Amino acid sequence: MTTPHPPAVQLYSVRDELAGGRAGILARLAGFGYGAVEAFSVLTDPEALRDDLDAAGLTVSSVHATPSGDQAEAVAAAAATLGTDTVIVPYLNPARFADADAVARVARDLNAMAAFAAGHGLRLGYHNHDFELSSVVGGRPALEVLADALDDEVLLELDTYWAAVGGQDVPALLRRLGERVQYLHVKDGPAVSRDDFMTAVGSGTLPVADILAAAPWAQWHIVELDRCATDMMTAVGDSLAWLAAHGLAQPVTAARGA
Repeated sequence: MTTPHPPAVQLYSVRDELAGGRAGILARLAGFGYGAVEAFSVLTDPEALRDDLDAAGLTVSSVHATPSGDQAEAVAAAAATLGTDTVIVPYLNPARFADADAVARVARDLNAMAAFAAGHGLRLGYHNHDFELSSVVGGRPALEVLADALDDEVLLELDTYWAAVGGQDVPALLRRLGERVQYLHVKDGPAVSRDDFMTAVGSGTLPVADILAAAPWAQWHIVELDRCATDMMTAVGDSLAWLAAHGLAQPVTAARGA
């Protein structure tokens, strides 16, 4: 089971490696078979990043940024420069998910950002960590309460690993959230606490195949490893190799060679 889009990787995974030479790292990611990246810190010279991505043959699935306040216009411009139509809010303070009133305020803020984004031809999404799932509001995980209060245009990027750390049966959660989840962060590891090191996809505890099968509507599968005890580039490459070996991804290099 694969998505219509090429396999992607969140560049935050290789943030340390990028600092030592971005063009070379992007070329290696493309060599593994990734066809796209999810970018972060996009306000720092997006034109140069676009040039390096073009040289590597990589497209941009989405950007992690918050289009609000004084930086809203700059975020929209950066997304356009990078050639993506989707901006995903990567993080909000855990205190903002403490109770029903707080979650309602989050929904209002995200809906307002989505309206701004739509005016620039962009979609808005929200990316979870563990606390949106471990926080219970009215007997339900706060993320589900939030989803019900969001405008239809706002999508979710479900970080499957953090959902598991937050105590969720991830396939069941995906079925409850339904088609609002259009992006999946695919990662693996012990999934016990937020301090654990992650592992290459397929070598941890998450039922990755079952997770992906539970959301066949998801447009993008994006590998992300926040931190590893092993070499990060090896883990990122091994993650895509495992997904491909199990029929869960189609590396771009394999597709070109067919």
